[in-house]
Amino acid sequence: MATPPGARGTARPAPHHPHPATAEHPTVLTGATVVLPTGTVHNGRLIIDGTRITATAPQNAQIIDVTDHYVIPGFVDLHNHGGGGASFTSGSVEDVLRGIHTHRLHGTTTLVASTVTGDMDFLTRRAGLLSELAEQGEIAGIHFEGPFISPCRKGAHAEDLLRDPDPAEVRKLIDAARGRAAMVTLATERHGGLDSVRLLAEHGVIAAIGHTDATYEQTVEAIDAGVTVATHLFNAMPPLSHRSPGPITALLEDDRITVELINDGTHLHPAALQLAFHHAGAHRVAFITDAMDAAGFGDGRYWLGPLEVEVADGVARLVTDGTIAGSTLTLDRAFRRAVTVDGLSVEDAVTALSATPARLLGMDDTIGSLEPGKSADLVLLDSAFELKGVMRRGEWVVGPQLG
Repeated sequence: MATPPGARGTARPAPHHPHPATAEHPTVLTGATVVLPTGTVHNGRLIIDGTRITATAPQNAQIIDVTDHYVIPGFVDLHNHGGGGASFTSGSVEDVLRGIHTHRLHGTTTLVASTVTGDMDFLTRRAGLLSELAEQGEIAGIHFEGPFISPCRKGAHAEDLLRDPDPAEVRKLIDAARGRAAMVTLATERHGGLDSVRLLAEHGVIAAIGHTDATYEQTVEAIDAGVTVATHLFNAMPPLSHRSPGPITALLEDDRITVELINDGTHLHPAALQLAFHHAGAHRVAFITDAMDAAGFGDGRYWLGPLEVEVADGVARLVTDGTIAGSTLTLDRAFRRAVTVDGLSVEDAVTALSATPARLLGMDDTIGSLEPGKSADLVLLDSAFELKGVMRRGEWVVGPQLG
């Protein structure tokens, strides 16, 4: 598949700074409301020494008073196609880095780069490029969304490129990713779907069900085969019905499943989000962006794989038929909406944005919560939940804005 032309958004991307300034001295953030795994601490403090959170402040530590601010863990995005005018599916290395940096400016300190449907040769080449960035620590892995999905629920994917999930082809993508494949989204009801799920589980790759037309019974069978994630629950799957409960019911009722939710006010009604939290709980919900190029960039015309997208008023839709085509969401907005519109507690929002996805990626020993020994990845928010600072691995991506 030929690489499509670049995005034509109206805004300008933020400049990419691959090496933000590291604090010269250890840092202590004091006076904050700190959200910890054990509970929220008021008038607390957080100590950063080098790239890690520590329990004891060295004598030469820099003290920063962040009274009336929240300190929460850096966000972890499992499902992200790009940002800042750059596509993770088709952009150059510099484009991808710009997209990553755009999301870091909005608090996402760990990101899985997602591709969209393409032909197999293109996707294997893309896996090679993205795996190098994973090896460098820029991304946490690769998520292949398509081509093994249902034409009945294709969303913003090119129908002529969809295919059955042949385990041999799934293995081809895994091998091309050189150990950096994090997740593959499948319509598990298609021929080869269950065998592919078992293959993914054997190789330690998350098998996600999505863009699926599966029945309730087929979804239960897929879960038993090894599916552990619901790709953007509710979207691109049959709706819940009283005689045909479909995949949504099966995914919400099973404790083995983590459900992705796109909390942008477009993809989900607030009642649907509340339904998911009621049945799954924050420990089984992962807020994602499903972002495309326009995130952090602006309205205009873009390409999502081979399909042209029009972004107007921040909502991305295919030019051809108006289908929603990913989002322009950033996770700081998802967090703010969760606590100010959806009525979630700060603690539950933190769990869904940080702890749950970190655990799912098998990275909860180093990220996802503010604890001594873990990476100094954090977000600083004011009392209105507006972002005022971002630190990643002890480096300020966005320096504290306390004025």
